[in-house]
Amino acid sequence: MASYMPRVGSAFLFPARCILASCLAVCCFAYGQVAYPEKEVRVHDLPSQTARSTHSSDVLAASLEMVFNDKEVCCGKNSALEGSVQSSDPKSLKDIAGKLQGRHLLSDGRPIMVTAEYLTLDQVNAGHLIYMLTEKHAPLMMWNSRLYVVEGVTYVETVDNSSGAIAYAVHKFLLQDARFSDSRREVSFDRVTEDAGKVQGLLFLQAASQ
Repeated sequence: MASYMPRVGSAFLFPARCILASCLAVCCFAYGQVAYPEKEVRVHDLPSQTARSTHSSDVLAASLEMVFNDKEVCCGKNSALEGSVQSSDPKSLKDIAGKLQGRHLLSDGRPIMVTAEYLTLDQVNAGHLIYMLTEKHAPLMMWNSRLYVVEGVTYVETVDNSSGAIAYAVHKFLLQDARFSDSRREVSFDRVTEDAGKVQGLLFLQAASQ
């Protein structure tokens, strides 16, 4: 069930009673809740990077290049994160986060700080996810032991009329699979129909100069 907190409450799970409701019109609930039509948020200028091979380490490097979008930072030869990426377990978001988190040096000696936020699926807050995508921070997602870049999500905003609290519920994750450059590249994870137990989690990464 979606949870409601003053003004900014967000929930990952979506009330079952509104899944069946039409998104062509506003949904009104018995308890004074209003769910607006489904919306979409995307990182529109996400770079299109294709892995050199379908090997998981190459997919990780290509996916990180999309996320950071800065060749000095990641992930080719002489980039700040070259060694850390090569030593990471491409099948573990937690290990990737641990290897990339912290201080690194660019090729000219300038320091950068990488922050990593690893979240299991039950820790993901819909409001935070939507905000990060709006700010053009695309996370990595491990699903069914494969790595994807989350380009965007579809979601529903629900308002509790009695308290004014707002909750967000994610429906679909719009993914990019760096293994491919053709029609197989765009994938979606539907929370309603897919097995959430196969999702390891999300990883947000950011790099900033020190």
